[in-house]
Amino acid sequence: MLNFSAPPHRKNRGADFVFLGASLLFMLKSVDPGSGRSWIIGSCCGGALPYLVNKRLYIIPLHKKYALFFRSWYGGNIFVSMKKLQEGVPSSSPLAFGFVVGTTSLAFVVSQLDVSIVNIALPRIAESFSAGISVLQWIVDAYTIAFAVLMLSAGGMSDLLGAKRVFLFGLLLFGVASVGCGVAWDAGSLIGFRALQGVGSATMIPSSLAILNQSFSHDREQRARAVALWTAAGGVSIAAGPILGGFLIHLSSWRLIFLVNIPICLVGILLGLRLPESERHPNRGFDIPGQLTWLLALTAFIGAIIEWNELGFSHPFIWGGILCSGLLILLFLRIERRSAAPILPLDFFRSANFNVLVLLGVCLNNSYYGTVFVLSLYLQDVLHYTPLHAGLAFLPLTAGFIVSNLISGKLMAKYGTRLPVLVGALVGMSGFMGLLMINGHTSYIQLFLPFFTIPMGMGLAVPAMTTGILATVDRTRSGTASAVLNTTRQAAGALGVAVFGAMATGGPVAIVDGIHLSALISAAMLMGCFLLLFRHVE
Repeated sequence: MLNFSAPPHRKNRGADFVFLGASLLFMLKSVDPGSGRSWIIGSCCGGALPYLVNKRLYIIPLHKKYALFFRSWYGGNIFVSMKKLQEGVPSSSPLAFGFVVGTTSLAFVVSQLDVSIVNIALPRIAESFSAGISVLQWIVDAYTIAFAVLMLSAGGMSDLLGAKRVFLFGLLLFGVASVGCGVAWDAGSLIGFRALQGVGSATMIPSSLAILNQSFSHDREQRARAVALWTAAGGVSIAAGPILGGFLIHLSSWRLIFLVNIPICLVGILLGLRLPESERHPNRGFDIPGQLTWLLALTAFIGAIIEWNELGFSHPFIWGGILCSGLLILLFLRIERRSAAPILPLDFFRSANFNVLVLLGVCLNNSYYGTVFVLSLYLQDVLHYTPLHAGLAFLPLTAGFIVSNLISGKLMAKYGTRLPVLVGALVGMSGFMGLLMINGHTSYIQLFLPFFTIPMGMGLAVPAMTTGILATVDRTRSGTASAVLNTTRQAAGALGVAVFGAMATGGPVAIVDGIHLSALISAAMLMGCFLLLFRHVE
């Protein structure tokens, strides 16, 4: 006899945890999505377990809060739903949706975390390695340069080899590089391992976005929601980086900010193995000349900007680097025009929507990365905050991202991409204008509003911007399109750190003046973006 209720002698829910653990174990063992075994085990994990008492079989339902993680709200099975996604069949399972979005978001979280978490540790790293500001800029920009330089190729690799394979490789490489950063013995080794982290991030980001685009290509609204959640996770992590960094440094040392990545990468790999298989296009070529030219051009330009203050423009390294980067960019564009499989398809830029949205991403990252770099120095070197207090001072950044990402998703669902990007540009601009009030003795009350509104603007604009760009290209080129967007954004972020950091080189007065100039430049860029968005984005 089959009974769908608890046996009479079972009066407490403590045993639910035992059943929950068993469910997890069985679920992890069912490796074949959609198989009969997965159906049975998945159904058992979906909130009920068989329980034999006095030769009678009972089906014991687990509490709803446990069942939610293992059972589709519509009575489906996560493995079956994932199999449907893999075959291109629309799946209404919220659990399958959450699994794909959650797993891919882990990559964005860990990559964005390392963009900002290092900023709060810069003064301590400088003490450990007796490093000047140009070395600190290299520690930050080694990551973002490698990220930006290789992301175009990684986008093409996602289309060529399959996004899932590239995604898993990126997580593994990022984890290994994080170990290297945590045990770095001097500034040079730390810069090298930071660059290797950037390579890992470059492979993770476009592939994770391509997985989302391919998994939910059948439903525009669902895809928009997936991208919004993915973007929100990255936005919150980049804002939370300084807070987490300050706490970890207070707890132990700056090395812990890199070692914390390891468990996140391991979880991402284990979950990523169960993602649906991605589309592959093995006939596509690989543009090696274009990749090498882009690598040299960006590195030469960013390097010249970083060393400008220390060496001066008259130094051959500075003017030579800028001149070479300009010539290499021209050569890169010529190579891409003639390449059969370019890493930067120039036909993307025939769309006004694509161009303006990419420009918005460039301006947002340039202003945000550069400003946070300078503000980290300001809080610790001018206001004399401890790393923990400086990290907590950035708490409004996290709150701003969380609130605005929730709003952005709803605005997109109702009004499309136009309204969120317009409002986001204006809100961000107002936040940067608020930084003009900063001086050498500013109270935290005065810092709170700009610290909240700057990420508020980004959180409103970025999900809509990303969704709008993916909508302009064919789904088979989604990996490349996402790579173009994120490449330009990361290159702009590296440039922001180089330029804004150079403007703040010196003592407290120079740092305050650098913040003022950075804020004016950022506000002007976002105002220009607003005017272009208003005219071109529908």
